[in-house]
Amino acid sequence: FFFKQKTAYEIRNCDWSSDVCSSDLIGGGAIGCAAAFFLRKAGHAPSVTVVEPDPTYALASTPRATGGVRRLFSCPENIQMSQTSMDFFTRWREHVSIDGDAPDLGWKQGGYLFVVDDRAAHILEANARVQQRLGVDVQLLDRAALAARYPSIRTDDLTLAALSPGDGWLDPNAVLFGLRKKALALGALFVKDRVTCLDRDGHVVTQAQLASGESVNARYVINAAGAWAGEVAAMTGMPLPVYPMRRFEHYVEIGQTLEPLPLIKDLDRLVCRPEGRGYSVGLVRSDEPAGFNFDMDHGYFERVVWPALAHRLPAFESLKLKSEWTGRSEEHTSELQSQFR
Repeated sequence: FFFKQKTAYEIRNCDWSSDVCSSDLIGGGAIGCAAAFFLRKAGHAPSVTVVEPDPTYALASTPRATGGVRRLFSCPENIQMSQTSMDFFTRWREHVSIDGDAPDLGWKQGGYLFVVDDRAAHILEANARVQQRLGVDVQLLDRAALAARYPSIRTDDLTLAALSPGDGWLDPNAVLFGLRKKALALGALFVKDRVTCLDRDGHVVTQAQLASGESVNARYVINAAGAWAGEVAAMTGMPLPVYPMRRFEHYVEIGQTLEPLPLIKDLDRLVCRPEGRGYSVGLVRSDEPAGFNFDMDHGYFERVVWPALAHRLPAFESLKLKSEWTGRSEEHTSELQSQFR
């Protein structure tokens, strides 16, 4: 979001030719790099500065993300943003190539599948109406249709599924570095530093103070700090209920060949999708304490994820855990109340 002096309408109609209309982006992950790319490509800011404390992205959310791209939302704005993203990724090389070279996006159009019991069937049905109205190919599958299409999935405790075959997943690192390199090529400046304070004149953010002692003057400041967005917003006195939540990702392989599976998600926050020779799986704890915790709980997979995975996909009873790592998501408090909205 913007810390801004003008209204959204005035920003869209701003005379960007003035040198005063410079932009400072706080956070150089995928969102910050995307904002820098679009601002420079459209010529909407004569100067764009991205402040990122760790250009290796060792603790950033982007490199640890699942990489899912879906339109199975209830909010029209979210659906439309995903549609715009998918259109962009369809022409990825055209947008980010430098001298004919662009990172391989690794796009897999495997589809998204949400499966629910009686508790949430009405939510999937309502969401599907919104999605279809906006042109999304969504198929509602009852228990029999789901079992026929995906015999590997246990369905006796399910009521309904929503399948969006046009959705899929990609390589988040490719997105990050493709956008970063192109933004640099278009003239964006990336600064290795950390914002420690935002100076204000009334409700207007006028300057970002950096840990190095330097400062950045900008008419528009964009908070793209991800898991740190709440902390950045607090520098202006603005409450923002976004918190970091630890999550674990696991890569597993099984000894048998299954039918092609989409990315599967259920009410318990189990997620499973194909990845290379195996599958990327995870199960987010809704009661995970908020905070920047990077410790790996090496018993979590066996205690929590494996039983849930083997329940939903019995073939995974005899899986082999090959690797696991700690990730992180930015959670809004309302997101904890429903997994499919």
